[in-house]
Amino acid sequence: MAEHYWLMKSEPDVYSYDDLVAEKEGTWDGVRNHTAAINLRAMKKGDLAFFYHSNIGVEVVGILKISKEAFIDPTDEKARFVAVKVKPVKKFKTTVP
Repeated sequence: MAEHYWLMKSEPDVYSYDDLVAEKEGTWDGVRNHTAAINLRAMKKGDLAFFYHSNIGVEVVGILKISKEAFIDPTDEKARFVAVKVKPVKKFKTTVP
């Protein structure tokens, strides 16, 4: 059972739940908000998160699982922020606005 449950958001035109399903495992990177980065560092392997499509759709579309805990974000040239690896668990038949 997951230790924590999180909410992770992405604009679906940038990275959608379907993109994650196609990859089978994705890197949750590019986060530059300090509060969000604190949460990324707190995530543990096996924790679950709701995948929230923001800006377009504005709805929770599925559940994902943290598959690798925080590591230096490869998109951060200054190596100050972290990323996590995630895997899809379940796409909702009916989204939650």
